[in-house]
Amino acid sequence: MKHLIAVTLLAAGVAHAEITSQDVVEGYTDIAYTNYADALQTAEALQSTIENLVDHPSAEALAAAKAAWLEARPSYQQSEVFRFGNAVVDDWEGQLNAWPLDEGLIDYVDDRAYEFELGNDGGTANLVANKRVGDLKVSRLKPETLASLNEFGGSEANVATGYHAIEFLLWGQDLNGHQAGAGERPWTDYAKGNDCTNENCKRRGQYLEAAAELLVEDLEYMVAQWAPDGDYRQQLLQEDEQTVLNKMLFGMGSLALGELAGERIKVALTANSTEDEHDCFSDNTHNSHYYNAKGVANLYFGSYTNADGETTRVVGLRDLLLVNGHADLIADADRAFAATQQSMAAMVTRAENGEAFDQMIAPGNTSGAALLNDAINRLVEETAAIESMALALGIEQLTPDDAGHAF
Repeated sequence: MKHLIAVTLLAAGVAHAEITSQDVVEGYTDIAYTNYADALQTAEALQSTIENLVDHPSAEALAAAKAAWLEARPSYQQSEVFRFGNAVVDDWEGQLNAWPLDEGLIDYVDDRAYEFELGNDGGTANLVANKRVGDLKVSRLKPETLASLNEFGGSEANVATGYHAIEFLLWGQDLNGHQAGAGERPWTDYAKGNDCTNENCKRRGQYLEAAAELLVEDLEYMVAQWAPDGDYRQQLLQEDEQTVLNKMLFGMGSLALGELAGERIKVALTANSTEDEHDCFSDNTHNSHYYNAKGVANLYFGSYTNADGETTRVVGLRDLLLVNGHADLIADADRAFAATQQSMAAMVTRAENGEAFDQMIAPGNTSGAALLNDAINRLVEETAAIESMALALGIEQLTPDDAGHAF
């Protein structure tokens, strides 16, 4: 299903001399709408391949579903820049992208390679095999049922829905530790009759379809919030411009610093922890990190390129800084964003040449650690540039969320 995108194009008549903060606010809402519509479109494609896998299980059908999952990640990861500062997103996103998860809640695991959160009663529930978790009956796996199981028993590790639950159901556990290789779930885990492996193939398929259905429903909700007549877009457009610019810059800095540099790179590297890599079942972490950083850059440059290669150009922060005479600041920010992009691209190149993120964080991998530490440093410098932008635009104390990390 295609979604119409409303954009504020510079070419449509906003000359540089006429650019205002309100133009940037409108561009911000336009990119959010475009980004979430793209995420929805790729999620719908993923849902279609999952339905085909369940209806007609085969090695080819599983491979197609995996490919669709990988293709769905860039758009969503870029959208995370809207999470910080916008409660409507932050209160919603856990159902789509929560991690890390105790996958034993969902399906079978190899106990020899599985560690779950201490005291988590749901960590070995195996909802595919069992129709009860604790005192709760789970006879039918519907989207709303799965949603109700998130953080079951008060544990954030109980993640029953979203991209990572689907990822686990497609790839299975990554049993390779710091060695090469991702999860290797056989397609026969969805086979019919006597070809079924690891039991409960029909129920496993029901779980996968319900998770995909919920993902699409959740993204439909967020697209509606940012649509031209959407409730949240209209709320932002009526707010004071400086308040929205603060949300925008805070979101950029918080994703770059606390979340990406801190929670997603530093934590995994410091602990040499494969459990703390973001896309741990598929070994797609390098791409998820790259597109998180891309999402931050999108708002600075005022552009978004969707999965079909179509680029939306809006009035961005860089345009506003330019008309306000901050050429030196722009030069510094351009360098910072370019350095981050280069560092993230190096991570992707290394992974594509055979060394995935979980190998880069292995004990004793000094060159892998150096590459990741460089990415952290570039993100810290980029955040400093974002704080300088805020000052130049009249926001005196931005204070991006550092998630408790020291850099």
